[in-house]
Amino acid sequence: MMNSPAAPNPVRTGALADVAVLMPAFNGQADVERTLASFAEDALIYALIVDDGSTPAIVAPDVPGMQIEVLRMPKNGGIERALEAGVSALAERGFRYAARIDAGDLAAPRRLVKQRTRMEAEPRLAALGTWTQVVNRAGEPLFMLRPPADARTLRKTRMLRSPLVHPSVMLRIDAVLDVGNYRLQYPAAEDLDLFLRLMERYDCANLPELGLYYELNEGGISATKRRKQIMSTLRLQTRYLNVLNWRDWAGIGKNLLHLVMPYRALQKVKRAVFAGAKS
Repeated sequence: MMNSPAAPNPVRTGALADVAVLMPAFNGQADVERTLASFAEDALIYALIVDDGSTPAIVAPDVPGMQIEVLRMPKNGGIERALEAGVSALAERGFRYAARIDAGDLAAPRRLVKQRTRMEAEPRLAALGTWTQVVNRAGEPLFMLRPPADARTLRKTRMLRSPLVHPSVMLRIDAVLDVGNYRLQYPAAEDLDLFLRLMERYDCANLPELGLYYELNEGGISATKRRKQIMSTLRLQTRYLNVLNWRDWAGIGKNLLHLVMPYRALQKVKRAVFAGAKS
């Protein structure tokens, strides 16, 4: 499935000994380095970069306080395959938690230890996200994403809005494997597919505080694969539809609107809506 050396024996000490940062990457060496350097924790951090066929290949940067491994896929196969391979590799290495982030995004200080502490205290949690500040390429704030914090509300609103911001999430690896890992059936909506399956057996929640600075990149998946993402989301909404929950119907209607609305116009609407929610 991939070309990589034999699995190393990661240093497993400190408060984050069972946590690994999981970052898929395709090209963008500078973004990879900037993202990994953003982590500020009082413990050694292990990070797994899944290089999805980059040219030239991603090189593990030298980041103080961090042990970094690069897992190389034989060719570019998409984020779904890269994440599936990454979770499996972390399970083989004995990690309990995978903390997602994407190249170009930045972590808020002590994000990892806060998420791990909460997940250790609540064993039913399979995924824990955070609030997220959306920024442009220059790092200027655009709007905040504040998904509901509690598991019950997330279940009610999971079709109306994204229940968790994917790059902010810490995942329990055994739970992810229990529901079938990341998979390919819903291209560009692999995160929602995973979250919905997790919610059938476990709880998902959000820390009601800033944990991530998410870079809105018009070359990213949400922009370049937008129609595919919307169609996959609509398929998931239909599959998991609760006909008695008006929010599920509203979510379908919202995605149908997204299907016909230009991407730039949609981003303007989002900024206006989230700015209004803040005031």
